[in-house]
Amino acid sequence: MTGRRTIARVVLLTNPAAAAGHAEPAARRAVARLRAHGITVDARAGESAADSLALARAAAASGSGSGSGSDSGSGPCDALVVVGGDGMINLGLQAVAGTATPLGVIPAGTGNDHARAHGLPRNDPEAAADVIAAGHTRTVDLGRVTAADGSTRWFGSVLAGGFDSLVSDRTNRLRWPRGRLRYHLAIAVEFANLRPLPFRITLADGTEIDRDLTLAAVGNTTSYGGGMLICPDADPADGLLDVTLVDAMPRRRVARFFPTLLKGTHIHHPEVTTYRTPSLRLASPGITAYADGEFMARLPIEVTAVPAALRLLTPEA
Repeated sequence: MTGRRTIARVVLLTNPAAAAGHAEPAARRAVARLRAHGITVDARAGESAADSLALARAAAASGSGSGSGSDSGSGPCDALVVVGGDGMINLGLQAVAGTATPLGVIPAGTGNDHARAHGLPRNDPEAAADVIAAGHTRTVDLGRVTAADGSTRWFGSVLAGGFDSLVSDRTNRLRWPRGRLRYHLAIAVEFANLRPLPFRITLADGTEIDRDLTLAAVGNTTSYGGGMLICPDADPADGLLDVTLVDAMPRRRVARFFPTLLKGTHIHHPEVTTYRTPSLRLASPGITAYADGEFMARLPIEVTAVPAALRLLTPEA
């Protein structure tokens, strides 16, 4: 469902560390463009993830969606705008999911898979700010993760468990080197340790899958990792999650397999099975789940598609 909002005041939240510090310059450019549109901008940057989340939730709580912005820089906001990558968007989702407050995005990350999925301008803060100023909204689904302890988190793109989540675990434990090299080292280490991972998966219709996998991915949108089309047919407005399961394979075959993710042709391989379901349960000993590049929970988890959970500011269709 689409609509239009009058955008008079926004709270703009920045992750200064996103994309090796590129978010802060992008934020300055976006703020200037939004103000040129006559929009009041309350620009903020949290000192930590917890501080940023508190700021985002305060903005969402003040959101009226009525265009009643205030020139004083206080009062209700018409949108929460986040500047950064998929992780920063994920933080924003925790605040605005299920509310009337729209989310605006100035992409300034490394992967930018949310921006790809929704046609948002990348590498152009001014164009992204123009999208926000225009006020066109699209209502889209989100995924909700429920952990064993009952805690919940939202995600917007792809949730993954298995080899790729082990890589993320390893990356987070490494202290050297820095930047993308640390991620590449983590891939090399986990590839050397590659082993079959026993998964037990239960779909909403009762289908049970109990077998060894290399990875399991649950897509609300098509891609993760900066454009890898792990769930190439996923639609964030159909109320369903696309599930891609990759069977356990020898290292040599895995090395040939992963490049096919870039084109989405992996789904035609005999080692790949796909499903579509409104919810599922994922379980595998010692495995964690990541989504939008962020830690979600240790398995087992319940994953549910929540229709129309997010109002997103997007280019006009």
